[in-house]
Amino acid sequence: MEYVDIQNIKFDEKGLVPAIVQEGRSGKVLMMAYMNEESLKKTLETGRTWFYSRSRQKLWNKGEESGHFQDVQAIAVDCDADTLLITVNQTGAACHTGHKSCFYRGLAGKDETSYAGSLSMMADLQDEIKEKRVHPTEKSYTAYLLQTGIDKIGKKIGEEGAEVIIAAKNADPVAGEQNEEADNLRLEVCKESADLLYHLAVLWEDTGVTVNDVMTILEGRSHVKGNKKTVGHQDKTF
Repeated sequence: MEYVDIQNIKFDEKGLVPAIVQEGRSGKVLMMAYMNEESLKKTLETGRTWFYSRSRQKLWNKGEESGHFQDVQAIAVDCDADTLLITVNQTGAACHTGHKSCFYRGLAGKDETSYAGSLSMMADLQDEIKEKRVHPTEKSYTAYLLQTGIDKIGKKIGEEGAEVIIAAKNADPVAGEQNEEADNLRLEVCKESADLLYHLAVLWEDTGVTVNDVMTILEGRSHVKGNKKTVGHQDKTF
């Protein structure tokens, strides 16, 4: 990765640069604020985000009142050196409304039933499962699985895995076709895969594993070169 010195950051005529804040564990965009040179230096020095408030005309440390601090993991600079992307470990909510992200609303006129398929959903799912472990509710299937234990969870993973295979075999003959029947068969693969991922996420919570622990293994394997005979099972994923 290339690096840019702070003196080469292009602050605007008011001495400010926009800073987009992203959660490291999920990749979710949390907020956008402005920094001046002083707040950027304080961010680098303290390891926590500092911004410049245009309305109050002063520096502010994210979390100084709420306790919802942002511990900085990385800072990237865009190609024009006039925008920052700050990756953080977010404590609590990033938004003053109590939402995890400031971008919790959609724009009117966009189909409200459409979703982007963001990979951050896996981190959100694990947060929801953890909440059901800490605060179980009577009719919660997730709480039931966690209370029942690994044998029940493992049995469900086996069942869901088999259903993914069956759905895939049904969709295989029309894999390259673009028609309603083919779309419906592929949708079944997606649905069964979602069921499998959900039950895997419950198993991870039951065993004290996070989705990021799993992604770390995948990330490490992505850097392994060679074939299975020379590097062993690590290369099976790719």
